[in-house]
Amino acid sequence: MRIREDLFYRLNVFPIFVPFLRERREDIPYLVLHFLDLFCTQNKKKNAGIPESEMIKLQDYSWPGNIRELSNMVERAVISGGPIRFPTLESHRIETAKPVGSHKLDNIVKNVERQSILDALEKTRGKVSGKDGAAALLGMNRSALIHRMRKLGIQIVRNPRNTD
Repeated sequence: MRIREDLFYRLNVFPIFVPFLRERREDIPYLVLHFLDLFCTQNKKKNAGIPESEMIKLQDYSWPGNIRELSNMVERAVISGGPIRFPTLESHRIETAKPVGSHKLDNIVKNVERQSILDALEKTRGKVSGKDGAAALLGMNRSALIHRMRKLGIQIVRNPRNTD
């Protein structure tokens, strides 16, 4: 698929952040049903739906391959014929309950990340992007840094220059 270059640059002004599939499990049933319809139509197969037990397996999986992995898995199930099943997910269920103390660890990690970003912004005098910006210093792209800053509640306060 190709997109007009001028349109790309117009759209690229405002970054859109889409969380990983594992962070938006409530979207999985809608995506599965969409892919199921799509692949049943493409392969001229009857869409018999998906059992609830299989949908639960899909929602419990961590999706390291994100939406492409989900799409491929549904397509494979449709092509294989028979009822829609995902036997490979049985051994890949993720633990939904956090271990004791993980909340404290999450806070420590967030605080370290927050402090790293604040230090980088201080070193770059608030400059986020560019070769001498905080994003480059942290080894991140600009949009990822801005996303993390928003998530951590970091705002850049621009000090107007003193004209005294």
